[in-house]
Amino acid sequence: MIALVGLLAMGACKSKKKVAAAPEPAPVEEVKPTPPPAPPAGPSAEEVAVSKLENYFNSVANSSNVDAANRTINEAKGMFSNPNTPVLIVIHEDGGVKDYDEPTTIDKYLNYLKDTKKNLNFISDIKLDGSGKVSELELRRKK
Repeated sequence: MIALVGLLAMGACKSKKKVAAAPEPAPVEEVKPTPPPAPPAGPSAEEVAVSKLENYFNSVANSSNVDAANRTINEAKGMFSNPNTPVLIVIHEDGGVKDYDEPTTIDKYLNYLKDTKKNLNFISDIKLDGSGKVSELELRRKK
């Protein structure tokens, strides 16, 4: 009987459960480095317009003949909402208050550049209308 109890005891100690598969560890989230910020999409519409206009102004002032200057003037006027677009030339600024030379129009200013053959100003401010045409231009004397 002791042998029977010993046999039962040894048989009873064995577990009939199957060994459960070890649970998979929780996935570790890989932290990817954030990409550097994208470079600016490109120059703004105002920056593009300023660059083109500066080139037109220099081209008109440095034209070898009147016909070439007139062609450049007509091309440049296509960037403006109309030939009477105001051109303001700052002659002095103190404490944020600007003093302007006599207001002119883009048509008169381009012809002035053609006649004097000197581009003494640079564009300090530009305003574009809804269609991307220049509606106002502010210039300052180059130093």
